[in-house]
Amino acid sequence: MTLITLGPEGTFSHDLALKMDTEIILVPTISTVFSKVLMTGIPGLVPLENSEAGGVIATMDGLMQHPVFICEEHYLKIHHTLASDTSPDRIQVIFAHPQSHDQCSKYIDELGIPVIHTESNAASAHAQKNRPGSAAIISKTLADSLGIPVLAENIENNQDNVTRFVVIGREPSQKNNPEKCSIIVDPGENRAGLLYDLLSPFKETDVNLTRIESRPSKRCMGNYVFFIDLQCEGSWQDAVKRISAITRVKHLGCYRLAGEDPCR
Repeated sequence: MTLITLGPEGTFSHDLALKMDTEIILVPTISTVFSKVLMTGIPGLVPLENSEAGGVIATMDGLMQHPVFICEEHYLKIHHTLASDTSPDRIQVIFAHPQSHDQCSKYIDELGIPVIHTESNAASAHAQKNRPGSAAIISKTLADSLGIPVLAENIENNQDNVTRFVVIGREPSQKNNPEKCSIIVDPGENRAGLLYDLLSPFKETDVNLTRIESRPSKRCMGNYVFFIDLQCEGSWQDAVKRISAITRVKHLGCYRLAGEDPCR
């Protein structure tokens, strides 16, 4: 199996892909993962949400904008380090991916050092090496591979920090007995009782929602779409049909967990 995922080497996406025993194609951005999946038909691996920082905006936007499906999900425990070849008292700036910044916000706030955002943890590491007086928020594996001294380990806000990744493809998963389904609900309006009307079918059919998150529709202020993950239990197919009858729904596919869920 071959996977397209976020590079360069040393990103958490790359770390997970290595654990999956697969051939890896690295690309510079999450949006490029989506475009390459559509162009080549090769599946992609992208981070969807983090237990501390929430949804990954680039992935959510990609799922909104492109005709792709979620084929399976994976979980990866995430630990961050502060790495630098500069002594701690001489650090003037920290390079960090926005998600890494959010996941380590308490530690960074205590340092009181300005942060510059980068496209990936690997980009943070390379930026640190090219700028004297800087540090990077990266994994210990990446720091060790690039020879950047680790100044502090496990600096994330929550020691149970986990990121959920999904494999995306041009076609939906064909595996039987899916555990979870994902949809995007786009009501195109804002009115009293809207969210109640959208969620009631799940309550009435005994379907548990494992995630609901809103994102701007990008049409106008106050207009949102909703990302919903539901367990394949109860009359879940009926619930999705009922939602589809009253509003616009994009089906992202039904799939299973691959590997272990560290939150269980």
